[in-house]
Amino acid sequence: MELHNLTPAKGSVKKRKRIARGQGSGTGGTSTRGHKGAKSRSGYSRKRAFEGGQMPLQMRLPKRGFKNPNRINYTALNLSRLQQLSDKFGMKEVSIDALYEKRIIKKGEKVKVLANGEITSAINVKVHAISEKAKSQIESKGGSVTLL
Repeated sequence: MELHNLTPAKGSVKKRKRIARGQGSGTGGTSTRGHKGAKSRSGYSRKRAFEGGQMPLQMRLPKRGFKNPNRINYTALNLSRLQQLSDKFGMKEVSIDALYEKRIIKKGEKVKVLANGEITSAINVKVHAISEKAKSQIESKGGSVTLL
């Protein structure tokens, strides 16, 4: 066996069907497109979600609801999680940059502190939003809250 006599396995390579190359090719004339109609013409492409003239599904279903363009999505951070961070990393100040460094939030996310769980140490918190209960709990333990 040498490079010049290598061949692919029998039946593994098929010849390309050459369409619209005259009557002798067997695929001349209508070029396998049938007779007349949109599908036989050049430039034809069916529209997305076209159902043959039947009313499309997205038009049959009713419109519902409302998407508020001014909605602000916050990433929730519970007091129990703040306490974990304080215990694990020794964090006395929780800020957006510190949370991003520890990969708790992604870049550009807004954070809201919620009052689920207990906090036992004094922590200074710098976040975008905080619930009243969480704020009172943090301040009762000697911590401070700064809103960004």
